[in-house]
Amino acid sequence: MKVKEFIGNHGKLQIERAIKEAELNTSGEIRVHIESKCSQDPLQRAVYIFNYLKMFNTQARNGVLIYVAVESRKFAIIGDAGINKVVPDNFWNSIKENMGAAFSQGKYIDGLVEAIREAGVSLKRYFPYQSDDVNEQPDEISFGE
Repeated sequence: MKVKEFIGNHGKLQIERAIKEAELNTSGEIRVHIESKCSQDPLQRAVYIFNYLKMFNTQARNGVLIYVAVESRKFAIIGDAGINKVVPDNFWNSIKENMGAAFSQGKYIDGLVEAIREAGVSLKRYFPYQSDDVNEQPDEISFGE
């Protein structure tokens, strides 16, 4: 199965709409990357993808990547240096746990949408939306092989 077929067109639209809506709460930039396999630690792979997508190119260094490797059943959530400087160490834990619970029930789209919403709400405290906010990263999902 191709990765894009995994979520389908309707799922893709739901996820991208959730990103747009979440970014109305925060100046943070949220992206989702989906690929089939991950042969390494998902956190290491997420860091590689984060850099590959140039997500560090935000003024406040407040980008967030939700990484999912479908066939490998691995995922990770990482934030950029600006986020990591101000949030507690366990900041992403509840979002990851909720996403994992949804995934274990086969609710992949719901899990991603809810994780995106939670990230937007959680980041609002540290990086509130500004009236002059510029969308510094694309809202579209990026796909790997």
